[in-house]
Amino acid sequence: MKDSFDIRRWIENPEELLLIAGPCSVESREQIFDTAKKLHELHRVNILRGGIWKPRTRPNGFEGIGEEGLKWMKEISNDTGLPVMTEVATPEHVELALKYNVDALWIGARTTANPFSMQQLADALEGCDVPVFVKNPIAPDLKLWIGAFERLASSGLRHLAAIHRGFQDVNSNPYRNNPRWEIPIELRRKNPEIPIITDISHICGCRNLLHDTAQKALDLATNGLMIESHCNPDCALTDAEQQITPDNLKAMLSDLIIHKSKSNNADFLLQELRTQIDNIDDELLQLLAKRSEISSKIGVIKKENNLTVLQLDRWNSILSKHIEKGMTLGLKEELVKEIFELIHKDSIERQL
Repeated sequence: MKDSFDIRRWIENPEELLLIAGPCSVESREQIFDTAKKLHELHRVNILRGGIWKPRTRPNGFEGIGEEGLKWMKEISNDTGLPVMTEVATPEHVELALKYNVDALWIGARTTANPFSMQQLADALEGCDVPVFVKNPIAPDLKLWIGAFERLASSGLRHLAAIHRGFQDVNSNPYRNNPRWEIPIELRRKNPEIPIITDISHICGCRNLLHDTAQKALDLATNGLMIESHCNPDCALTDAEQQITPDNLKAMLSDLIIHKSKSNNADFLLQELRTQIDNIDDELLQLLAKRSEISSKIGVIKKENNLTVLQLDRWNSILSKHIEKGMTLGLKEELVKEIFELIHKDSIERQL
């Protein structure tokens, strides 16, 4: 057995890329041992993950194997030297995980979203030195995410890390959860001491997006990846579509360009800012499309009421207001004038 990976030391100094892998759910002793053995043989995985309790949207689904799975996870850890981690959502989960000396815990998105649940977990973990990884809340609320870390830190927990798993969004396509990269970037800016792991499996929701999403996360200097891997993904009891075999994980990792951390140089800062610009541009396009749709509806009303399409007095008034407002925001008059003249021209054409 090789020496076990030191999670606490890594959190304090996350220079190397952390790789967390394992099945979405621990389903049986045979399944978790088979998967763990194959992952261990890759010599790339630092921590074995496995869900013991599974929060399901609707009842009567597979809700986890429970305490028995914790025994298997620790047996695997003793055999391979791989540290193991699982999700906790209640004080009872914490008690059992600590009873079996689970090496690290993670808190899921639904739990992070509930301050009452977070405080209960913080109270249950008070005085412990177990590393805790916190997934972002379901909604794109950075303050809620930071608040979860503050509650845990107030209970004396010193080894904390973040897991970016994307956000529920009406515009998530093609992802299961919209990555909203600007949010983990802002978390890093506000809390640079917290390493950020990217859970590409929950962002993607399907296998065909995993590679490109992992590469984007690496390009943005993520501190690690969490990837769901199952010995037989098609037969998985939970999230089958997003899990991959250990062999496929090996192939994907060999094809990724893994950068050294560049958090202090210009290239990384430029990439952060460009990502923010890309997201703003996307929002601008969506707003322009919505504005055009409203403009077309206005055109219908004008025709029904025999009104002229061009309302010159209103146009002159709103253009002056936009220019004045833009200049107060530091924008050049020519830029604002040109943009809104083009928008107005498009509105006129739609209403004719």
